[in-house]
Amino acid sequence: MGLQEVIADGLKKVFGSRNDRLLKRLNVIADQIEALEPEVSALTPEALKAKTAEFKSRLAGGEPVPSVLPEAFAVLREASRRAQSHRHFHCQLIGGQVLFENKVAEMRTGEGKTIVCHLSAYLKICEGKHVHIVTVNDYLVRRDAEFAAPIFELLDAKVGYIQSQMDPSGFEGLRRQAYACDITYGTNSEFGFDYLRDNMKMRRDAQVQGTLDYSIIDEVDSILIDEARTPLIISGPAHDDIEKYKWADNLARLLVRRQNELNAETSARIREWGDKPPASLAQNQR
Repeated sequence: MGLQEVIADGLKKVFGSRNDRLLKRLNVIADQIEALEPEVSALTPEALKAKTAEFKSRLAGGEPVPSVLPEAFAVLREASRRAQSHRHFHCQLIGGQVLFENKVAEMRTGEGKTIVCHLSAYLKICEGKHVHIVTVNDYLVRRDAEFAAPIFELLDAKVGYIQSQMDPSGFEGLRRQAYACDITYGTNSEFGFDYLRDNMKMRRDAQVQGTLDYSIIDEVDSILIDEARTPLIISGPAHDDIEKYKWADNLARLLVRRQNELNAETSARIREWGDKPPASLAQNQR
């Protein structure tokens, strides 16, 4: 082992690794969140819901996010406990902080990744941001959104979701409604397709996706590595008005039917004439 490695190993033993120092800092904040639990659990439903407007006002007034974070996380944790009987554990409070700092949180199966994202998403909502939560398939999109909705309803926030078969053209307004919520769940392909469609719209008011403020990605290795190798390709009809296709189909069927009728009439005349066509027809053939 060289001198440089010896010095690095010694410093690591004294000060800890970078990950150790990060966890130490996050643990301190998680302890602050834990300490707020008795106070927050005593809030009435109305007082708990009012906390969202309070946090938004404080942050808009210039209060630093780190000073609001412990209380906001404690409030979200209490809402989760009341709405879905899921109380965030200490490790989940740490994971929520990691996500809020735009880092990757590696968590084992069963450590509750589904509700960890609620913590950072809620604080981003309090900052006035719109949140996209990206997951791997339509089933998880609906399941996770329906699980999160009652939690955020207690905090005066709305949750929506989009799926592949939901209003793909955007004309029904379902996607616009989903994107108008504070949190929108969807797959990476649907978010990508909507982004491409919006950038092909002729008018801004025809776009549906809204602002692209903040996203949380579930199964980040799959979505940002595996799925990223497949490009998003939009192939669709030349016209969005499906009535034109019905009109063209009816016209084609009419033409085919009329042609068959004319063919039948011609065949009947030929059989009727036999070897003696009308004189006028024979003269025209000469």
